[in-house]
Amino acid sequence: QVRLVESGGGSVQAGGSLRLSCEVAGYQISTWCMGWFRQAPGKEREGVAVIDAYSDTYADSVKGRFTISRDTANYRMFLQMVSLKPEDTAMYYCAADSSRCRSYSLSGRDMEYWGKGALVTVSS
Repeated sequence: QVRLVESGGGSVQAGGSLRLSCEVAGYQISTWCMGWFRQAPGKEREGVAVIDAYSDTYADSVKGRFTISRDTANYRMFLQMVSLKPEDTAMYYCAADSSRCRSYSLSGRDMEYWGKGALVTVSS
């Protein structure tokens, strides 16, 4: 059973930075599509960024502020977030699919595995 565990969430003021980490227990992720998704209270889940061995893709709302990366040797994925805004407040979820990313991966509908989430709160 694939297990994804997020860490690094917290509270920060607008303009601040946070780094989220996702650990994939015991699986080689080098060929996988992995991503970060978020859901704010009362809103639908949205894709933030996805990455595979070939490319990465970002939601327009985070381009230039968030950076997704992976450390495949240590089974980890990261999301570096800078210039945070109150509208970035949400539960952030790590997700993975055992195939490469597709054109629709940012929708999340092809993700097989999900973490339980890490809360990010940005105050104005």
